[in-house]
Amino acid sequence: MRVMVLHASGQPLQREERAIPIPDAHQLLIKVLACGVCRTDLHLVDGELPQAVLPRVPGHEIVGEVTAVGADVTPDWVGKRVGVPWLGWTCGECTFCRSGRENLCDRARFTGCHLDGGYADYTVADAHFCFPIPDALSATEAAPLLCAGLIGFRALQMAKGARHLGLYGFGAAAHLAIQVARGRGQQVYAFTRPGDSEGQAYARTLGAEWAGPSDQPPPHPLDASLIFAPVGALVPLALEATVKGGCVICAGIHMSDIPGFPYRLLWGERSIRSVANLTREDGTAFFAELRHTPVHSDVTCFALDDANQALASLRAGQVKGAIVLIP
Repeated sequence: MRVMVLHASGQPLQREERAIPIPDAHQLLIKVLACGVCRTDLHLVDGELPQAVLPRVPGHEIVGEVTAVGADVTPDWVGKRVGVPWLGWTCGECTFCRSGRENLCDRARFTGCHLDGGYADYTVADAHFCFPIPDALSATEAAPLLCAGLIGFRALQMAKGARHLGLYGFGAAAHLAIQVARGRGQQVYAFTRPGDSEGQAYARTLGAEWAGPSDQPPPHPLDASLIFAPVGALVPLALEATVKGGCVICAGIHMSDIPGFPYRLLWGERSIRSVANLTREDGTAFFAELRHTPVHSDVTCFALDDANQALASLRAGQVKGAIVLIP
């Protein structure tokens, strides 16, 4: 099978040939049908994830067909379509795991970071951490839901009850989150890089009440904001636009340093929170909500061999919505 491998930070992925893996006792062997290209993959390539173990096959938004199973997995998995998310394994024993916060497990292993991911023809994954993919979704539509969708959903859960919601950074996660938020009756205000009139117009087509540059205030104070862009300087700007008692939620795995800001921006019981990874419960709840609030993934597809070009397009912000690799 083909794999695209990161051997060292800052280097292009290398195309290699490997034997198709044999699943361990609890694993599924999955023929990859589609794999999303996530901003976390850029952080991996850029060396901004110190926990990563290299060399590594990236990719943690995987949709594929199960072709074989390990000894402890029931054979009825074979032939099913499954999704493989970022969370690939947890210990199940620590305080975090036993209190419903497995996303914070200190021993957790993540797909495309500690475990080889979906930039490949085949991959293996623990059956306990895979999701069934609804028949109504194509593989390319479903792939971005497994991280961009799930992280956006977890962030939205923290902003439940916020009537006026800000989204900072309008990429793959935001283009899905806005659809869920609108389904919940929330009014959404989208912020993009200054000068990105095309991105602002795109946000309005997806139902944004207002879209504008991140260095300008919205026309209405915000009850909560989700920051998807990895830019720490957006935190004080979002706080400035947030009402008393509101929350600013940082939804990325990596962010540049947050600059100093006056206490008055935080005072009034405003808060700053972060989203770390996801739980399997998030996946179950997210796909349940999609049954009555369907979302559409805007997808640009690249061939597996063009993974480096796909990453470059993501870095340059050249694509609306999400990017997906097709083996």
